[in-house]
Amino acid sequence: MDRITLRTVDALMAALHACRGAWDTPDRSGDPVDLHDHALQTAALLRRSHPSDKELQVAGLVHDLGHLLRPGDDAGHARTAADAVRGLLGDRVAHLIRLHVPAKRYLAAVEPSRALSPQSALTLAAQGGPMTPAEVAAYEADPHGAAAVELRQADDAGKVVGLDAGLLEDWRPLLTLVAEQHRRPVPLRAR
Repeated sequence: MDRITLRTVDALMAALHACRGAWDTPDRSGDPVDLHDHALQTAALLRRSHPSDKELQVAGLVHDLGHLLRPGDDAGHARTAADAVRGLLGDRVAHLIRLHVPAKRYLAAVEPSRALSPQSALTLAAQGGPMTPAEVAAYEADPHGAAAVELRQADDAGKVVGLDAGLLEDWRPLLTLVAEQHRRPVPLRAR
């Protein structure tokens, strides 16, 4: 299977615009909002709860692009999205995107009474089910695990039909900023 790579902010914005009218399941039996509204709602929730973490907000905006890029691949959608944006938005954004599915499995293990949307509950089994105690320990050791849980919680909450979460174009400057920061070389420390 060929890997899809989004190399520019314009290409990423075009993919995000294509999410209008695209759904997490090809037959529309999944979440009640399209991928466009879901992306905006998730990112807006993260902007509100983590205003200084621009990479987390961007991860929220693009976390489900894999559903658009490879329709029907629910188990692999996080990997697909992470791989598509890594070169443009950096390793941390890609890692957070990749972790949003394990974060669901983690939460299912540590908070078994936590409610999931009907579609998330359905896909949990296909994604590996609740984590084992060993998987929980490994997840908790990941330095980005806690941020990915925040992404997951916003992901679960960002499925409200009719909620106006703003305009996609308003996110272009932040996407550009994160992409530019990723491209800048890290200065060497003076010796």
